[in-house]
Amino acid sequence: MAFESLTDKLQNVFKKLKGKGRLTEADVKVALKEVKMALLEADVNFKVVKQFTKSVQEKAIGQDVMNGLNPGQMVIKIVNEELINLMGSETTEIQLQPGKAITVIMMAGLQGAGKTTTTA
Repeated sequence: MAFESLTDKLQNVFKKLKGKGRLTEADVKVALKEVKMALLEADVNFKVVKQFTKSVQEKAIGQDVMNGLNPGQMVIKIVNEELINLMGSETTEIQLQPGKAITVIMMAGLQGAGKTTTTA
């Protein structure tokens, strides 16, 4: 549910950015306001959202749009890169207990986020 809401809001923002050749500060602020609201509605910590939007804004303002991308897609690229940095770009292995010892793994997340499916 949270990801669907975020996706819907981002798509609406990026439709507004379509057709522009350069990202202005006003364009980025409008997009980030929607991203910020969607993240807060998904119960993301306010301090994390604030740092995330600040980082995206610094990278996006005045950035020339790459060939083959429109400004909306460029913002998506920047947001995606920052989400990867925020959540961690490294993969770590679960340290399973040897023999018959029990390994305890706690799954936490929003209702409907896929915890049970992932565990199975």
